[in-house]
Amino acid sequence: MYNPPKQARSKQRIQKIIETAEEILINEGIDNISIAYVSKLSGLKRTSTYKFFPTPKSLTSEMSKIYITQCTNDFKSKSKNINTDNLSVIVLRCVESLYEYFTQNFAAQKLILSNEFNSSIENEKFNELSLAIQSFIDINISLPEMFNKDGVYRVFTQIILSILSLNFKENGSIDEVGKIEAHRAGHAYLMSWVNQQS
Repeated sequence: MYNPPKQARSKQRIQKIIETAEEILINEGIDNISIAYVSKLSGLKRTSTYKFFPTPKSLTSEMSKIYITQCTNDFKSKSKNINTDNLSVIVLRCVESLYEYFTQNFAAQKLILSNEFNSSIENEKFNELSLAIQSFIDINISLPEMFNKDGVYRVFTQIILSILSLNFKENGSIDEVGKIEAHRAGHAYLMSWVNQQS
């Protein structure tokens, strides 16, 4: 369980711990992130590190939340009305926004896409991303009423991330093939709802 810091000094230590873990993640991989190793490289006492992150899982989970929040904010900054009701174009814009974030953040690729993506771990942050995507689609096109609309968009978001994840695992990074397949699968999923209601 991650314990949020209350003082400025504690926040600086947290930042140092996360930056150190990120360096390990990029250069050596997630399996090398241990509290002892992070403490050693960061120059912080092990007790200080344990105080904020009792386990490697609590540390990587917090990093995942940070990356998903960054991804959501990045998506929101790009998600304006694109003046089209072409669902394929709208889905492509969603995929491209997520793709751009991950191509510019290799640590996020390695942590979120290289592992079995499990939205329940960072559920609240994942839902925020899903709702941002839902809002973007809603301002561009009026889709038929759906049962559990929020759930539909969570699945849609999960589909995109899962395909980018598979693409990463196969190639060591995401590429145009992953982007094309994520678009194809995401579009097919939403179209299944449109066809079901028509």
